[in-house]
Amino acid sequence: MAEVKDQLEIKFRLNDGSDIGPKSFPDATTVATLKETIVAQWPRDKENGPKTVKDVKLISAGRILENNKTVGDCRSPVGNFSGAVTTMHVIIHHQVTEKEKKKKKKSKGDLKQNKCVCLCFGARC
Repeated sequence: MAEVKDQLEIKFRLNDGSDIGPKSFPDATTVATLKETIVAQWPRDKENGPKTVKDVKLISAGRILENNKTVGDCRSPVGNFSGAVTTMHVIIHHQVTEKEKKKKKKSKGDLKQNKCVCLCFGARC
């Protein structure tokens, strides 16, 4: 029975409403490990999947979870009953590469140069 208390049953809710899991994780499991699980088990038929752990954000009970926290730290004192499944929401935010940053800055600069700031007020009598 002590083993059940030291574990948390988690399912990961994706942005389209589908789930990965549920799966049991020990309380000592870090959020970074949970993210590795998501990257490894991401459905291959879904587009825009995470490429690395840095692309994944986990939200539980309205809080963005930090990589160094453990599953035990994420436990809600109110809502976790034995046998209950905790749902964590998965947000995918792809990291922007240096090449993409330079390209984006270049295109923004071009827009600023071509931007019109003239205002015309005309009244007909």
